[in-house]
Amino acid sequence: MATNQELTDLMGLELGTSFHNRLPHAKEVFKWQDIDLLPRSLETTILYEIYDWNGRNWRATDNNLVGYIFKPEETQQISNELASLPKHKALIPNFEFTKEEIIEFGFSIPALFNISFSGKVENTKAFSIKVNNVTESRQTNMDPLKTNILRALSVFAETETKRYRNNIKLNYLVRALFYAESVEIHLEKEAGVGGELSFDVEGVEVEIKVNTETKKEVKLTYTGNGAPFAASFIKGKDFALTA
Repeated sequence: MATNQELTDLMGLELGTSFHNRLPHAKEVFKWQDIDLLPRSLETTILYEIYDWNGRNWRATDNNLVGYIFKPEETQQISNELASLPKHKALIPNFEFTKEEIIEFGFSIPALFNISFSGKVENTKAFSIKVNNVTESRQTNMDPLKTNILRALSVFAETETKRYRNNIKLNYLVRALFYAESVEIHLEKEAGVGGELSFDVEGVEVEIKVNTETKKEVKLTYTGNGAPFAASFIKGKDFALTA
């Protein structure tokens, strides 16, 4: 298994970028691995959730492929199996969301990690979120469960052509989910400037490193199953071609 430094060096080589004295930035990681932020972070999110793309943003449809292609009595069992898939170390080095990226991506980023922030990011001297030890949930084409899903999808596409076209073919499926083992938040601001951190402490170990009026450093380690913050997507019509 590659070390964090080896992954960082490989990423730098493939992107033609030097990471001397700095962490990779989120946008660089997302470009390298072709992943995107999820529009929301829920522990109940599993593989093959269906999203649509409006040209700028992902939108959850609150549907899953499994619910369309399996009989009602089978759906819960298949969903439970997907939710129970083991998470493996992702080929992603530790990286950070910079202040500029938090602003550019939209202020949903802290919420993806159960962090709440009061105030305007633009008014902070520095604000970053370091993401550590990323794991992923993904199936291989050798997995019997995925084989079963692909078989059921093939039957559905042939027998329910209109529902397949309207709900699956032109939308996108989550084919991999990415989780953070821990995140570290660095916040600096002028004295008297608003900007406080808070977080959902359920299933999270909190380590306060610095806590002053002008500087805060906090490490959150997710002790429960956690919620994914990013995903890779595949168009519905292309999913059957992955077998």
